[in-house]
Amino acid sequence: MEIIQVNTAAQLKQFINLPYRLYKNDPVWVAPLRSEQHAQFVPAKNPMLDHCTYALFIAMENGKCVGRVSAFLDHLALDHWKQPIGLFGSFECVNDPQIATALFAAARDWLRAKGMTSMRGPWSFASQEWGLVVEGFTPSPVILAPYNPPWYNDLLTGFGFSKAKDLMVYVIDAREGYAIPPRILELTDKVARRYGVRTRPVNMKNLEEDVVTITRLANESISDNWGFYPVTADEARMMAHDLKPVIDPAAVILAETLDGTPIGFAMTLPDVNVILKGLNGSLLPFGWLKMLTMLPRLNQYRMWALGVIPAYQGKAIDTLLYRATYEAIYTDKMRLEINYVLEDNDRMNNALFKLGVRNMRRYRVYEMVI
Repeated sequence: MEIIQVNTAAQLKQFINLPYRLYKNDPVWVAPLRSEQHAQFVPAKNPMLDHCTYALFIAMENGKCVGRVSAFLDHLALDHWKQPIGLFGSFECVNDPQIATALFAAARDWLRAKGMTSMRGPWSFASQEWGLVVEGFTPSPVILAPYNPPWYNDLLTGFGFSKAKDLMVYVIDAREGYAIPPRILELTDKVARRYGVRTRPVNMKNLEEDVVTITRLANESISDNWGFYPVTADEARMMAHDLKPVIDPAAVILAETLDGTPIGFAMTLPDVNVILKGLNGSLLPFGWLKMLTMLPRLNQYRMWALGVIPAYQGKAIDTLLYRATYEAIYTDKMRLEINYVLEDNDRMNNALFKLGVRNMRRYRVYEMVI
């Protein structure tokens, strides 16, 4: 077995293809589109690479790729955090501690040579794909959410990683009888009147402009959150371009004052993983037809992000946005996952519990001194 740093197109292909082979018979995994996975490593298609320096490593055994990992510096994160924290991600591996150790050691040594003193991850080259599943390994992951077998956590802790932060996932499901509590309806009516706030869906004719506004609101509203660093305007525009074919405009909501000043947002995405499951990462030859016919009928969603600018925090504007989202997507078969809530974000967690959500999954980000 040897560890090789990816330097050729053929090696990159092995890096990208590994999970499709490892998870081939896993009934829970949803194969992401191969074209999108490849695009993560093309600067013209992934503006995140503009502020990253990275290396990719594969483990080869008997001529076959049996593991992979990335190591990278995100210079925006380094500037924001003011700490020499390097990142690792894209980890996939057969169940062999020796191979995992060799991969993590390669990432550690690369980051150490770049002057980093800590190593944090798993962290993806795609926005908001952090951590390993440590609780709630079923059902299948939703759009833009990672997945892993339970023993990946043993491979990380065996190398010396320990918990840095847990991220919670909640769900509301109309099929289980969920309905928004009446007291929340009364509360949000009062909030809207008291603070002069209204909500509206994004304008598909000006989607890029609205997404840039949402990005600005996100950068302002969650700048103090653990793990945050700014999203660039170029990343926002690319996001708008990538999401436009699947977005449900009614489910991407802006909160504004009566004079039209944006103060908060909630972005909820149709769970296209429901459609992608079983396509093995390709829309050809018949995946496009499945996408076109099923997308308008999807009733499963992921709340991907929510934020309220500091001047309006603590005024239940977030609850108003939850209500607007619920009313926009509700059917008697609606299922909504609310992802990536920091375990110690008491304000957000308490607001969600008042809404009657159910805890269903936990992700963990790890870190170690190097």
